[in-house]
Amino acid sequence: MKILFVTEYYAPHIGGVEIVVQEVAERLVRLGHKVYVVTSRVPHSSAHYEEINGVKVHRISVPKKGGRYWFDSFLPVPEILKLGRSCHIIHVADYVNAFPAWLASKLLTKKSVMTVHEPLKEMWRELMGMNYFSAKLHQFAERILLLLPFHKYVCVSESTAKRLRSINRSIKDENLTVIYNGLDNESFNPSKADGSKVREELNLDDGFIYMSFGRPGISKGIEYLIGAVPLIARQIPHSKLLLILSRNPEDRYKVVTKMIQDLDIGNKVVLLDPVSRNELPNYIAASDCVVVPSLSEGFGFTAAEACAMGKPVVATNVGSLPEVVSGKYVLVEPRNPEAIAEGVEKVYKGEVEDSPRKVFSWYECVERYLKVYEQLIRNNESISS
Repeated sequence: MKILFVTEYYAPHIGGVEIVVQEVAERLVRLGHKVYVVTSRVPHSSAHYEEINGVKVHRISVPKKGGRYWFDSFLPVPEILKLGRSCHIIHVADYVNAFPAWLASKLLTKKSVMTVHEPLKEMWRELMGMNYFSAKLHQFAERILLLLPFHKYVCVSESTAKRLRSINRSIKDENLTVIYNGLDNESFNPSKADGSKVREELNLDDGFIYMSFGRPGISKGIEYLIGAVPLIARQIPHSKLLLILSRNPEDRYKVVTKMIQDLDIGNKVVLLDPVSRNELPNYIAASDCVVVPSLSEGFGFTAAEACAMGKPVVATNVGSLPEVVSGKYVLVEPRNPEAIAEGVEKVYKGEVEDSPRKVFSWYECVERYLKVYEQLIRNNESISS
C-alpha cells in the first residue's frame, strides 16, 4: 500500500502532531508499506527531498512571511498531485492543512483521510491570545476546513470527536472513528528509569517534587500552576516544582519567568530547558507527581506519559484528560491555582482516585489506521467493479 501524508511540519521539527505522523509513517514503512510525506521546508536544516527511516519526505519552500498560511492553501497542491497519483490514500495530519489535501484527492479521485486533533471553536481568542477580529476569522476558517467532505475522519479522543460533530453535523457514524495516539511504552517504563541521579544532580534531596513539562502556550495553563506554587509551599514546605519548559513561544516563556520573579518563588521552582525524549523518563521518575494544568487538550501526551510511568497525576478536568488519565490521579478545575494546589496536596496525602492503567500503544494505533485505509480501498474497488 502507498500512503501520502500531508503535514505542515515533519521531523526534525518538534511538536505533538509531528510525533504522531512520524511514528505512524515509520511504523507503516516497517510493515512493508510505502510512505510519502509532503511538508514545508525547515530553514537551514533540511533538503527539498530526503529519506528518513524509509519515509520519503518531500519539502516545499514557503515564504517566510505568512509561511504556514501559504502551505495551508494552494502552494503544496502540485507536489501532492505529483506524488498522490500513484498512492492509494491521501492522509492529512491535521485539519489546518485540509484544503490542499482535499483538493488534490478530489482531482485525483483518491480516498482521503483527515486526522483531527483539537478543534478550538469559540476558544481561539482565549487559547491563542488573538484579538477579536483575528479569533473570529480563524474560527470561521476552522469551521470551513472541518466541513470539507473527507472519506474518513479520525479523532484522537472522544472529546475531539464530540467537538468535531458539533461543527460538522453531517458526518455519518461510519465515516468517523476514534484512534488514540500511542506511546513508546518501552521508553516510558518505570523499571527502566532512574530518578535518583536527577535528584542528586539538581540537589532535590528528599523533598516532595511535583513536575510539569511541555510548551508555555496559553492553552497549557502553566501560569495557573505557577500561581499555585506559593499555596503548595504553605501546605508542603519541603516541596519544589520541577518545570521543564520550552522557550517557544518566547513571549509566553517570559510571562512564566516574570511570574516566578514577581511571586518571589525562585527557591521553590527548578526551571529547566527541554531534555531529550530518552532522558525525560528519568526526570518523571525523579518526581512525586506530575501536574497537567491545561485549559484544553485534544489527547494529552504529558498526562499519558506520566501515567505510563506510574506517577500520580493532577490534571484539569478538560478536553480529553479525563479519558487519558489512569492509575492514581486527581482531576481539578481549570484556570484555578487553588484547585491545583489542593490537588497536589491530595497526592501528598494519598487521597487520590485509583483506576486500572490505560495502555496507549503505537502498535494498536497503526493497526487501526491500516484498517481504515484497507476499508476505504475495498470500498473503492467494490464501487469500481
